[in-house]
Amino acid sequence: MGPGARPGSHRRRLKLSGFLLTVLGFLAFALGLMFSIGFHEYGHFFWARKFGMRVPQFFVGFGPTVFSRRYGETEFGIKGIPLGGYIRIVGMIPPAEEGESKRATRMRSFIAEVRGAALDDVLPTDGDRVFYKKPWWQRVIVMFAGPFNNLVLAVLFFTIVLTAFGIPQATTTISAVPECVLPATSEVRTCADDAPPSPAAAAGIRAGDTIVAIDGQPVSPVPDAGQDDGDTGWAQVQEAIRDSIASPVVLTVERDEDGVARQLDLTVTPIANTIRVDDDGDGEADGIETVGYVGVQAAQTYVQQPVTAVPGFIGDYAVRAVDRLAEIPQRVPALFRAAFLGEERDPLGPIGVVGVGRISGEVFAFDDFTGAEKVSLFFQLLAGMNLVLFLFNLLPIYPLDGGHVAGALYEKARATVARMRGRPDPGPFDIARLMPVAYVVAGLFLVLSALLFIADIVNPITLAG
Repeated sequence: MGPGARPGSHRRRLKLSGFLLTVLGFLAFALGLMFSIGFHEYGHFFWARKFGMRVPQFFVGFGPTVFSRRYGETEFGIKGIPLGGYIRIVGMIPPAEEGESKRATRMRSFIAEVRGAALDDVLPTDGDRVFYKKPWWQRVIVMFAGPFNNLVLAVLFFTIVLTAFGIPQATTTISAVPECVLPATSEVRTCADDAPPSPAAAAGIRAGDTIVAIDGQPVSPVPDAGQDDGDTGWAQVQEAIRDSIASPVVLTVERDEDGVARQLDLTVTPIANTIRVDDDGDGEADGIETVGYVGVQAAQTYVQQPVTAVPGFIGDYAVRAVDRLAEIPQRVPALFRAAFLGEERDPLGPIGVVGVGRISGEVFAFDDFTGAEKVSLFFQLLAGMNLVLFLFNLLPIYPLDGGHVAGALYEKARATVARMRGRPDPGPFDIARLMPVAYVVAGLFLVLSALLFIADIVNPITLAG
């Protein structure tokens, strides 16, 4: 300790460093989110302009305007709440269809107001530059382009993660050996004096040992690129242990002693252990099974993957993401209890952008992660978020992009049927009639967003669990 230094000053500097890293991680995610939103909106903007539509506004964020500047006929800007974005294309809602009933009702008055507000943007000089006058396939491309850009980012970020950093896979090197056997229900994680030793500890296995053979059969220490953990020696170790309850297993380990590598044959006898079984890989128990247990934990290493592994990885991730999206309605009650009643937060439940940003901050500040691991996890967060945005926005529900795509496809199908029947083209699909649905969907989305925001603040999901 230097002259004038006070006890605890070093500790405060470490805490400050951790706090700054957390803030840095959160801000980095916020910037990544804004970039992803902007790139999404740029997909709409690029193709709208490509097809000659007039786009008077392009904004990232909602709420009060922080910055804006006009280039040509479009005002570009940033708003204060980075939780979305929008571009305004003239003529998104067509005029009322001929023969539409004029009888006044509350719903018709509401739809007429929405239609009038949209048509107020249309100038006499716009001509065919309005959205509803464009061919159906151009409207599909414009609305699909936003989610597609999120898919592009997801593929790019996942490719960086898999090929540049790799994914964690188990090796046959032992990272930890518990001294004793603790019941799964025990709240105390330290060994009592009379606690029985774990089978691994009793056999003399140590952290740092590398298993090179099982009962004389060699095992591979780490998978090659493109393989998964099921192709590694660690899978052989697990299988041998789980299938050998109360039956001795000879593990040949390589141990470094004073810089000299030695091989030792250690006999370990697995004991019975009841575990949860996750057959479909969704993180939830599908049943229980009794298997052998010795008490060893595998060290992990990052293995770079070939580009050919990217499609399969993204496909598996997308399937899990779709399952999570489908489960949101049934998980809302638990989310409400976690936000307002103090119930434990479900780590597999929905999480908002604030929660993901918090995890990004924790990743940056977590000392056990290397710099490469932090960058890899950060890109995984951005990749996953963009893939979810792609899937979510393609739901065929108005006002999501998928709702516009579905409307254009319905319009084409309706016109095709009319032509086959020798009838005139019924014209643009009147999406204004779906505005009540749009308001309900937007209201539900706002309620869910608010609930996630509160839960992410008062009862967040963290890396610590």
